[in-house]
Amino acid sequence: MAASRKIVAIGGGEIGRAGYSVETTTIDKEIIRLTGKKHPKLLFLPTASGDSVGYFEDIENHFGKELGCKTDVLNLIKDKPSFDQIKTIIYNSDIVYVGGGNTLRMMKIWRRLGIDEILKEAYEKGIVMSGVSAGAICWFAFGNSDSRKFKNPEAGLISVRGLGFVDALFTPHYDVEADRKPELKKMMKKKPGIAIACDNCSAIEIVDDKYRIITSKSSANAYKVYWNRGKFFEKVIEKASSFQSLSELIKKQ
Repeated sequence: MAASRKIVAIGGGEIGRAGYSVETTTIDKEIIRLTGKKHPKLLFLPTASGDSVGYFEDIENHFGKELGCKTDVLNLIKDKPSFDQIKTIIYNSDIVYVGGGNTLRMMKIWRRLGIDEILKEAYEKGIVMSGVSAGAICWFAFGNSDSRKFKNPEAGLISVRGLGFVDALFTPHYDVEADRKPELKKMMKKKPGIAIACDNCSAIEIVDDKYRIITSKSSANAYKVYWNRGKFFEKVIEKASSFQSLSELIKKQ
């Protein structure tokens, strides 16, 4: 029997960096629950943040000390592991958690090193794929990304190609970054499909061909965004405890 394929893509929220309280615990506990293990092995991929040491310390504190995971990190930029080492480390995990940062740079590095193919196989094996912001965009066909802003704060948002596990475009930080909504509206006019836009503290949880929206703050929402026959649609996706049809969600209506 094939393993279930699992994704938890989080729109944003803090996990306890200095000066900030943790905001995503409810969602993070669901990531852990999906493994079926009390103390799962969580592998952190900090590629988008340039292998930030501080970021991993936050992951260790939150997922390790507070939530009981066995945490490890895969530094692709600093450590330059071999393809076989990367494959072994990823396959030995129960959860892959991808951090935020520069999505475009991360995807270029992953494709150059063959991480895209390894992650696809890990996904098919039932390892939980998860992450926040860039770490949520990566599981989708495309993402609404601020990658150009790392070099030029005045740069606009761009469409970045993800791994394509979900045939939709993903937008994080929908409620907290002023340019997300207008830029997504403009971007989707050129895209044939739909976008899933998540506020901070909201996530889309996908198990095989079913999904549900989960949040760690009652006011957080997720939206289905698309153009159809010259008309723009932005619909709040219902928060239901039961899973719904993913194919219905990602088609225009």
